[in-house]
Amino acid sequence: MVTMTIKIKKVKDNAKIPKRATNGSAGMDLYACIDEKITINPGQLVLVPTGIAIELPDNSVAAFLYARSGLGIKHGICLSNGVGVVDSDYRGEICAGLCNVSDKPYEIEPFERICQMVIAPVVPCDVEEVTELGDTERGEGGFGSTGKK
Repeated sequence: MVTMTIKIKKVKDNAKIPKRATNGSAGMDLYACIDEKITINPGQLVLVPTGIAIELPDNSVAAFLYARSGLGIKHGICLSNGVGVVDSDYRGEICAGLCNVSDKPYEIEPFERICQMVIAPVVPCDVEEVTELGDTERGEGGFGSTGKK
């Protein structure tokens, strides 16, 4: 197993350092660093601070924020941008943009686990503009072009 060390700085004294819930967890839970509850009404978007900043070892990895499955499935609370991307050169506080896609208000409690952070490789690449692309069997077949089964 490949491991690496990321540096985490508390930007608020009461912040909780993220951690994996189990040895098999892919992501580390991030916590709401708030002093009082935040109510997210149906259809509302909120930005929730975590109180931490990170330093990744180099530009070969990034941190990706994903919804916590329990919040999403049970309460309709998910990330407003689908997946949050924390670039390797960002040093500011990590915040989670949350949205409520349910029909009921939801209260985020102080220090509630609000999302999960996964450190994953990225492949920096050069871009070359061309006038033609190589052919494939699928070609330009779009959404649903390969069928249901």
